[in-house]
Amino acid sequence: QVQLVESGGGLVQPGGSLRLSCAASGSIFSISTLRWYRQAPGKQRELVASISDRGSTNYADSVKGRFTISRDNAKNTVYLQMNSLKPEDTAVYYCNARTAVLGAPLFDYYWGQGTQVTVSS
Repeated sequence: QVQLVESGGGLVQPGGSLRLSCAASGSIFSISTLRWYRQAPGKQRELVASISDRGSTNYADSVKGRFTISRDNAKNTVYLQMNSLKPEDTAVYYCNARTAVLGAPLFDYYWGQGTQVTVSS
């Protein structure tokens, strides 16, 4: 019903930047909160950043001042601008969308397939 496709991951040197995108498609009626999570090898998935439908944002302490989440509601897309990247930012990054589909009254959560970000010299 709803598909999320992430892009923009890759290999970058410490101190570099990447911009992740996540586009939602399908039978979408409304998207409320959008989130980025990440999961490093051997670690639990953690919340990186979130943005509400009104544009309110929240960040994990580890990325504050370096990452910026934004959204384009016309394109059903969420972005994560990552600057001053560190090796500890290496992980698979997943987007998550709280979404209501056409014909259904309730919101549900959908996940993308993930995109790998590797920070290494």
